[in-house]
Amino acid sequence: MNPDLTWVLNDVIQVPGARHAILVSADGLLLASSSSIGRDDAETVAAAMSSMQSLSRAVAPFIGDQAPGRWRQTLLEYEHGWIFLIAAGSGAYLAAAAAADVDMEAMSFRMQQQVTALGKAMTTPPRHNAGAGIDA
Repeated sequence: MNPDLTWVLNDVIQVPGARHAILVSADGLLLASSSSIGRDDAETVAAAMSSMQSLSRAVAPFIGDQAPGRWRQTLLEYEHGWIFLIAAGSGAYLAAAAAADVDMEAMSFRMQQQVTALGKAMTTPPRHNAGAGIDA
């Protein structure tokens, strides 16, 4: 069962200037999207964001450090806006689009908060005493 994570992604776009948010699997599948974007568009962007994350990791040595560390975030700037891409747990990424005048710090902070919420929403706690009370 996949939980409906639309509420988490809709919270990301509460930052003034934010437009859309999607949750993407490492292999480019759309896991969830904010209600501000249609499914077809979200699926197209999901595939592209998976590739963008892969490219970002591939060019990490370009920063000049012998051990550049783990990839954290990719920002793409366009004439009329930004795309933010961050890790959202094991094998998932959170991408968001925003207007050019968005408060970038507020946007990044909100996305990090929602990654924490996504982790909680996607984790099922272990069952204790599974099978207790059942006669064998």
